[in-house]
Amino acid sequence: MVANQELRTKKVKQHQTMDEKLNTLRAGVLGSNDGILTVVGVLFSVAAATTNQFTIFIAGLSDLLACAFSMASGEYASVSTQKDTEKAAVAKEAKLLKSNYADQQAAVQRFYEDRGVTAATSLAIAKDLMAKDALGTVVNVKDDIQLGHYMNPWDAAFSSLFAASLGGIFPLAAMTLFPAATQWPATIVAVLLSVTLTGFLSAKLGHGLVKTAIVRNLIVGIITMFIHYYVGQFF
Repeated sequence: MVANQELRTKKVKQHQTMDEKLNTLRAGVLGSNDGILTVVGVLFSVAAATTNQFTIFIAGLSDLLACAFSMASGEYASVSTQKDTEKAAVAKEAKLLKSNYADQQAAVQRFYEDRGVTAATSLAIAKDLMAKDALGTVVNVKDDIQLGHYMNPWDAAFSSLFAASLGGIFPLAAMTLFPAATQWPATIVAVLLSVTLTGFLSAKLGHGLVKTAIVRNLIVGIITMFIHYYVGQFF
């Protein structure tokens, strides 16, 4: 039974490593989607108000950079908060181990009893695991934290920064590189293809419905272009 628990611990570590990678990818997909929509929003507003290509390019580029750094800072703050929360939980459990070791061991024992293990075997597992790594065992059982394995805020920030920049490039390139006669349809096609891709990736990463995610992204993309175009026309 102890050997089975050690195997479980190994699987938990692998699972949390995968969670870290998925979190970084998630930040990238969301950043890319935001980059696409915010840049095309500014491009459509400005291009509807002026035909000056340089003005359109500078507005789009400025928004792309602002969006990329905003997304990166947001992800950094969010993941840093999560990391701080996990560290605070570890510190709390460390204090409890010093002040009341018996209760902590009992919590580990109850964890296995709740999963159908007999009281005697649960106690044996708890004692063995606590003897090897008391703090690691407690935080894993009580808080679902793998000691020393925290989300990296820098990974999420750089992933979001790169992805938002990459996403914003597609509408920016279409609007500024295509001839005036085709820049509008080219930009619309670029946006629709881009949000279709991000919808597909977000559904795959989140184990959601691919069709629903794609349709949702397409609707949001179309509404974004529509609103910003008429905002530019109005002003």
